[in-house]
Amino acid sequence: MKHSIESLQQEIDRFEITGPDQLEEFRLRFLVRKGHIASLFKQLKDVSPEEKPLVGQLLNRLKTAAEQKYEDAGKSLASSAASVHSLKDDITLPGRTRFTGSEHPVQKVLGDMKQIFLAMGFFIETGPELECGTYNFDKLNFPPNHPARDMQDTFFVRIGENGEDDVLLRTHTSPVQIRVMLDQEPPLRVICPGKVYRNEAISARSYCVFHQLEGLYIDRNVSFADLKATIYSFAKQMFGPDVRLRFRPSFFPFTEPSAEVDVSCYLCNGKGCKVCKQTGWLEILGCGMVHPNVLKNCGIDPEEYSGYAFGMGVDRTALLRYRIDDIRLFFENDARMLEQFRA
Repeated sequence: MKHSIESLQQEIDRFEITGPDQLEEFRLRFLVRKGHIASLFKQLKDVSPEEKPLVGQLLNRLKTAAEQKYEDAGKSLASSAASVHSLKDDITLPGRTRFTGSEHPVQKVLGDMKQIFLAMGFFIETGPELECGTYNFDKLNFPPNHPARDMQDTFFVRIGENGEDDVLLRTHTSPVQIRVMLDQEPPLRVICPGKVYRNEAISARSYCVFHQLEGLYIDRNVSFADLKATIYSFAKQMFGPDVRLRFRPSFFPFTEPSAEVDVSCYLCNGKGCKVCKQTGWLEILGCGMVHPNVLKNCGIDPEEYSGYAFGMGVDRTALLRYRIDDIRLFFENDARMLEQFRA
């Protein structure tokens, strides 16, 4: 009996399992109820009582070894099959890329502007885009016959007989400043971002809708020097520490004195090119000290308070920053252009 067990053990050890067929043959030969190991267990009843414990122990070891070999061979074959299957995939094909969106370039620039002014202590205020003429013109010191009231410049929704009931798409975000001065008491330090509308001839440099960011600071003893310091700080953070500024006298109904602000051209560094029309400068914003009439219209004493205001086109700044030569690209939703600004 011991000799039969040893012979069967050698046969099991020599058996090579190289595939599913050999694995199944191993099971049928050694592990099923009519297999070789089961036959030896049936012969155990003929062993003498003295040898039965030892022979039984040897048979159990033989069965355990055979089952372990079968299990290990099955795992090995399964792992090999998985590896072969993975190699059937064509790894040279391009993978599926996940689409990643991003902010619109105008919104990216507007977000940077907000962060700069928030760090200076300004607060953000917003207002309706459908505005009345009283806030859009009258309280901002626009005379009744001002060209901005003309139908060629403004999208009117309803026009009143006396001009006070005019309803229009706002031409600037200055009405938000009026609402703030009417609702709050000085000191005031706010920025007013948003969309504005003008009946412009659409071209590479102008559009009928665009974005503005205006600022207002009202307090005691505010001077033009405070305004210049604010503009200088903003420009250096927005366009770089080496940027140069130029203030040119100008006119706005709601500020006095007023100025246009230019930055040195980013392309030619002030030497002159087609982008800056050979001047070396690019206009970025208008500004000035708040007109006393505007303060009076909002119930603020101009003898006690003074302030400054400024306004800039966000779209124009985006054109400068990203060197885009056509403002219409911002509104046409062309994915080929927008996907260049992915996060």
